[in-house]
Amino acid sequence: MQQRTPLIAGNWKMHKTVDQARETARQLAALAADADGVEAMIAPPFTALAPVAEVLGQGPVRLGAQNLFHEDEGAFTGEVSAPMLVSAGCRYVIIGHSERRQYFGETDRTVNLKIAAALRAGLRPIFCIGESETEREAQKTFSVLDKQVRKGLEGLSLAQLTPLVMAYEPVWAIGTGKAASPQQAQEVHAFVRSLLAEMYDTALAQSVRILYGGSVKPANVRELMALADVDGALVGGASLDAGTFSQLINYRK
Repeated sequence: MQQRTPLIAGNWKMHKTVDQARETARQLAALAADADGVEAMIAPPFTALAPVAEVLGQGPVRLGAQNLFHEDEGAFTGEVSAPMLVSAGCRYVIIGHSERRQYFGETDRTVNLKIAAALRAGLRPIFCIGESETEREAQKTFSVLDKQVRKGLEGLSLAQLTPLVMAYEPVWAIGTGKAASPQQAQEVHAFVRSLLAEMYDTALAQSVRILYGGSVKPANVRELMALADVDGALVGGASLDAGTFSQLINYRK
């Protein structure tokens, strides 16, 4: 089986002023300096991207953004483009997070456009998918995820998708304290990998990292990361404190 470098990604959401973001990034860079074969990424709010990039430099922690617009420039008040993110120092961008879908009208179509824009600019998209509690209870998990993946990657070629990262976030587990059981997480991740193999090929499916997101904490990260098809975590609340997040990054120790 192909070895995939685990990625522990922190989504800071709408938290931290510029000064707070700088200080947390400084602490985290020191704490993550000797992470053992694990890649780390943080996604501060837009206002803090460039200042945090200066703090992180060429160190062990990568910089990501929480969203982007699908056009490179134009009369789109309040939006931020992929080239702007690259110029601010980003290597990753989160796309299609459930909160974007829930509160801001994100659709499978806009997710698709944003993934294409990120890839054009050389960013690594972290493509989020996930079902609601109602959908899981109705046994629609796999049909929901199938549609999200197919629509999200529509029109994108195998060659384009080498940088792709997937993130499975059961909506019912985000910020609730609940987490999918190891069996539930592995079952979904294996399904997503098999779907990528069906849509593209086995080599791509085996190389794409699939992260788990939803109430990941130091108490459960090792169990989740031991699963065959879980290649990292997309972390919300537990990424806001440098000490806590560094425990996730250093889960192998």
